[in-house]
Amino acid sequence: MAINITDKAKLQLLDLLTKNNKPCVLLQAKGGGCAGFKYDWSFIEEDKVDDNDSFIDLGNNKYFIIDSKTMPLIDGMIIDWKEEIFGSNFELTNPNAKASCGCGESFGV
Repeated sequence: MAINITDKAKLQLLDLLTKNNKPCVLLQAKGGGCAGFKYDWSFIEEDKVDDNDSFIDLGNNKYFIIDSKTMPLIDGMIIDWKEEIFGSNFELTNPNAKASCGCGESFGV
């Protein structure tokens, strides 16, 4: 199982963790949203990471964590950071999503 995070996205995650003085950011897919599952981002402490969770070392003792239940739903995902005139955001390209909402916040498999 693999997640691809672009260098721009890694730098943004590292910056967010540093600014908020947190060691880990967690990505989960939770039931909800208009397409079935909703992406949920949160800061967590290292002691909250489950042994079955996947993680990517961002450097400086900062980590990107993917919940073990979420990984099969997003395997192969590409996470990028997009900067645009009217706002910037993480762009999630999930090859497992069969449906998604217009805002990109939720998906269905």
